[in-house]
Amino acid sequence: MANKNTIEPRTIEDTVECIEALAEIVKKNDLGKLKINTETYEIVIEGRPCPPPMPAPMPMMGVPAAAPAQSAPAQAAPAAEAAVSGNIITSPIVGTFYASPSPDKPAFVKVGDTVNAGDVVCIIESMKLMNEINSEFSGKVAEIYAKDGQAVEYGQKLMRIE
Repeated sequence: MANKNTIEPRTIEDTVECIEALAEIVKKNDLGKLKINTETYEIVIEGRPCPPPMPAPMPMMGVPAAAPAQSAPAQAAPAAEAAVSGNIITSPIVGTFYASPSPDKPAFVKVGDTVNAGDVVCIIESMKLMNEINSEFSGKVAEIYAKDGQAVEYGQKLMRIE
């Protein structure tokens, strides 16, 4: 004879009722899995699969600490950005911006210099290769956004030519 404290269904209807009640418990409590073992049977009810653990975010290498603060105002003021005239030279690759061919040489261009389409305006070092960046536009250098030695992303503004 079964003990009072055990749950032993007597009929198939009782068994189905018991399983439905357990399934409802799994659903209400958002459980991933419920497993019950007895001497005579085993019941396993699987609920919604648990999401995999989220990996910890990787810190960005070579990005200055002030970078997030610089991007927030740019997003907050798109109208002010649209008012800027001229052509923007952007980085075609991810790397390090250099304004001059070497530390002891003068910069390729300075604010106020006149450039022609095809002139070298800076270098982006990527994977130990020095990539010369040529101006696509002729005009006067109005603004240089990147600083010498700064890490730059693909599509990041380098300078503005008017």
